[in-house]
Amino acid sequence: MTTVADVPNPQVPREALRRRTFAVISHPDAGKSTLTEALLLHARAITSAGATHGKAGRSGTVSDWMEMEKARGISVTSAAIQFEYHDAVINLVDTPGHADFSEDTFRVLSAVDAAVMLVDAAKGLEPQTMKLFAVCKQRGLPVITVINKWDRPGDTPLALMDEIQTRTGLLPTPLNWPVGEAGDLRGVLDRRSGDFLRYTRTAGGATVAESVRLDAADAAIEEGPAWASAVEESELLDAESQNHDSELFLDGQTTPVLFCAAVANFGVQQLLDTLVEFAPPAEARIDIDGNPRKVTSPFSGFVFKVQSGMNSAHRDHVAFVRVCSGEFRRGMVVTHAATGRPFATKYAQQLFGKERTVTDQAWPGDIVGLVNASALRVGDSIFEDERVEFPPLPLFSPEHFRAIRPVDSSKHKQFRRGIDQLDHEGIIQVMRSEVRGEQAPVLGAVGPMQFEVVEDRMVHDFHADIRMEALPYQVARKTDKESALVLAGTRQVEVFTRSDGTLLALFSTPWRLQAIIKENPKLVLIDIANATADDFM
Repeated sequence: MTTVADVPNPQVPREALRRRTFAVISHPDAGKSTLTEALLLHARAITSAGATHGKAGRSGTVSDWMEMEKARGISVTSAAIQFEYHDAVINLVDTPGHADFSEDTFRVLSAVDAAVMLVDAAKGLEPQTMKLFAVCKQRGLPVITVINKWDRPGDTPLALMDEIQTRTGLLPTPLNWPVGEAGDLRGVLDRRSGDFLRYTRTAGGATVAESVRLDAADAAIEEGPAWASAVEESELLDAESQNHDSELFLDGQTTPVLFCAAVANFGVQQLLDTLVEFAPPAEARIDIDGNPRKVTSPFSGFVFKVQSGMNSAHRDHVAFVRVCSGEFRRGMVVTHAATGRPFATKYAQQLFGKERTVTDQAWPGDIVGLVNASALRVGDSIFEDERVEFPPLPLFSPEHFRAIRPVDSSKHKQFRRGIDQLDHEGIIQVMRSEVRGEQAPVLGAVGPMQFEVVEDRMVHDFHADIRMEALPYQVARKTDKESALVLAGTRQVEVFTRSDGTLLALFSTPWRLQAIIKENPKLVLIDIANATADDFM
């Protein structure tokens, strides 16, 4: 019997070619959420750009919807936003900038096809940016670099190009070049056309900054020495072969560079045009066996995020699914690769920050929100007809630990439901032990700010005030039952069972861990960051 999925759909390759799915990576305060708003504004997806710090006359940002994000002006959770620009469909997946949420960012980078690396003109490549770039390099993601805040004092453009090449190994190939030094932005030289794009200010940066394009002759008259300096430096780049080459860019050898002032919405249009022209469309993705899954294959996707509490009007949770191949149809019956069980995708939604609309179709590269698909966890694969499973998303090694209890014991049901939900979403790692008891879980986090998210979510989403106690552990290692018996009762060590069944041994310090290994070299103690599936087969 022939099913719908057996019939080739000519729309699939056409729609896949239209998709541009990317994430913006940066150090905190480089302007990531501001850039996201500016992109939406220039694509006419919103009519007024929001601000992360509540500037007068400006609303909050689309991507930062949590109360904690609004209060602090930082992104602490990822958000998916889809909009159309010209004939392309843009899927922008916002990422947390803070290092404490690097695990969430890693998951996002597994679901996109390219990255925009946002760099503060004054600070250059900061630590978190370099960590995220390393993930992009590992995953083979092509990177477009944006030098932001050129309307403020900063480093020289040539010095920034040297830093990018030295620290990332990528050859920067600027598509435009600033006219006027940082803090005195006059506009940019379009290196392909030779034209001048004049910088124009807008009131508060909340509306589109219209581009004024002048030819080189008029620019020389209007800007004089500043234009001559920009032309001279651009010619130096020509001499060093720092011109865009699409093949080298997609191969991860070069990075196109754009200069902008996102808060003033200048240079953002050029970034959108660059994404459409140069960023890769949705293409075949590698499955767990190392084989490419063609976009024209029957439907498949994987879950890179689970989130609840996005909208107070919806008492549900959403599984964010990256469509990898085929056509997604609302109501279709798919198979959960982890269990082999079928389920119907009755409640499928398109996401725009926290706002949601019902979607009937989606194509490779799109992000679909499956509502109340409670069986799905982060890293799970789903498919129609032709079985496929994509590589699992690893759990990071926790470095901070808290014992947690409800303030009001009568609210234990809400407390348990909240902890289970946050564990299901991958917000935190939940561990328990026979010594502490089932009712006293221990939370493990990559960074301490994750505990603040837990506290905020427990109070506002589950109405269960909590009390947390810091535990004196710094290092976690995977272990087995035999080693756990040896470690039981050992000073400055405690063994827990994580919610996925993994045994974790916690040690007070790295030196204590080394001392125990020296005393008992046969113990199974595996570094979580380097563990593979074979270690526990």
